[in-house]
Amino acid sequence: MLESLQRLPRVRLGQLPTPVEALPRLGARFGVQIWVKRDDLTGLGMGGNKVRKLEFLVSEALANGAKTLVTVGAVQSNHCRQTAAAAARTGLGCVLILGGDPPAHATGNVLLDKLLGAELIWAGTRSREEVLSETFEALWSAGRRPHRIPYGGSSPVGAAAFAHALAEFLDQGIEVDRIVHATSSGGTQAGLLAGAVVLNFAGEILGISVDRPSSELAPMILRLADEILALGGGTAHVSPDAVHVLDEYCRPGYAVVSDLERGAIREFASSEGLLLDPVYTGRAAGGLLDLVRSGRIQRGERILFWHTGGGPALFAHADEL
Repeated sequence: MLESLQRLPRVRLGQLPTPVEALPRLGARFGVQIWVKRDDLTGLGMGGNKVRKLEFLVSEALANGAKTLVTVGAVQSNHCRQTAAAAARTGLGCVLILGGDPPAHATGNVLLDKLLGAELIWAGTRSREEVLSETFEALWSAGRRPHRIPYGGSSPVGAAAFAHALAEFLDQGIEVDRIVHATSSGGTQAGLLAGAVVLNFAGEILGISVDRPSSELAPMILRLADEILALGGGTAHVSPDAVHVLDEYCRPGYAVVSDLERGAIREFASSEGLLLDPVYTGRAAGGLLDLVRSGRIQRGERILFWHTGGGPALFAHADEL
């Protein structure tokens, strides 16, 4: 089944494999062993985990004769920034539907979107998905051959990239008890879970939600993971008991910076020289450290923190840090 997933067409965009680094000072302080998977170093458009998905999604677009990539995200969307970079690299146009109104000053990912040549359409008070559908039809009528990429790139084809990513990590030879990462659109976690079935990875895959309740996110992840496995042509399924989503840290709201994120960002930076972002990795890392402090993650455990990138958003949230 893994061989079938490995045969999915892809366009090479990222600097892969990304390194795995030990975090000895942070681990010693908290009594656990921590490694970090550096998907912030994937390279394209200042890096991030979405490049993995885009290798498959752009290949799909090119196979369908697309001329323009169209996708949707929040104001400081890492996915949108990396989609713009992938479009630039492959000679495609790019239209981004961003939520809300344009900021007074273009900073962080918004600045990079513009530098990468993307056309930005602001949804204002309207639903982003409604504006996305409207924009797609207009682009099609104009002969621009749009290819629609879902929020976060989390289609079965895109999310299958993280079954590959788990194989990549296991090949790096580090044994861990659990993998902890930020989860939102569900693609990263679904791909890792699908990969765990194929590769017999027995550790926990723990998603820390940055915005959605687990009652909404867990079924979505389970369904997507099974759709990924179906791409491989087998009959395997992910057990519902394997889908672990914590939503207790997302209560302040999406992209609302609290003491949890501020503390984790400063802890990782001052202990290890490792920069996190305030929306995704800052929240996930804050949750991880809280789980260790509270004893829900026990001393001596071996943990992989999957760094999904997002550094440009630090500058957009500078006043809150």
